[in-house]
Amino acid sequence: MKIADDLQFRLLDPDGLKTLVNWAAQEGWNPGPHDAEVFFATDPEGFYGYFDRDEMIAGGSIVSYQKAFGFMGFFIVKPEYRASGIGRKLWYQRRDTLLARLNPGAAIGMDGVLAMQPFYKKGGFEIAFRDERHEKTGTVFEINNHITPITDEDFDAVMAFDLQCFGFERPQFIKPWIELPDGKTFKFVENGGLKGFAVMRKASKGYKICPLFADDAAIAAELYKACLNAVPGEPVYLDIPMINQSAVELTKAFNTTYVFECARMYYGKPPEIAVDKIFGITTFELG
Repeated sequence: MKIADDLQFRLLDPDGLKTLVNWAAQEGWNPGPHDAEVFFATDPEGFYGYFDRDEMIAGGSIVSYQKAFGFMGFFIVKPEYRASGIGRKLWYQRRDTLLARLNPGAAIGMDGVLAMQPFYKKGGFEIAFRDERHEKTGTVFEINNHITPITDEDFDAVMAFDLQCFGFERPQFIKPWIELPDGKTFKFVENGGLKGFAVMRKASKGYKICPLFADDAAIAAELYKACLNAVPGEPVYLDIPMINQSAVELTKAFNTTYVFECARMYYGKPPEIAVDKIFGITTFELG
């Protein structure tokens, strides 16, 4: 296919981002029907594409969190344009554009699939830990009486807990994320304190738990039960950091099915996060 010599690197508008989400669905990444709206609200300047004669042919995210941390994801080239060098060029241009958007010395995170990890390493990213996606069918469970839905009054506590596990504040993401249409939210409160929470969003197929953060394995298990109980008969996906052995044991205890894996990689110094509290990461697209 003949490609123009003057490809245009453009900021995506909401429609462009929706196109990228649709491509992700075609790739089998199983995005949610409302992802584009929340992702765009998180950083309206965080999504770019390559255009050939006004047709978008590739794209990806370069999201900035208050200039203190960046995240790259959603890296997709239309199939008919692959193996042409476009992907390599776009990836480096996205990386450099994101670095320019961040404070000096700020790190960038991403989740890289196995096949692409050597390429990302050449681009300056190092593996911090492996992620595995696990699937289990929703099942009826008795719900712990410490678990209730997240409400507006819980926002500050949820934000503080999220900060421990993500490493940076992201209110512009968390607020619409916990209010997603068709979503489910759960918090575990004991003695007046938030001990963990989970968000579950509708995906193209089934539901994704995103995230599952908890003070310990017992609380994580109760939150996981609440998620499974909410959608009986539906596939439920959980992306666990393999560096947290308690998360690995959780999937074994519930006899989940392995789906695929990525690796969390960082350009620069990895953020300080409470890995032992992360039983399910939030997203592969925005961290």
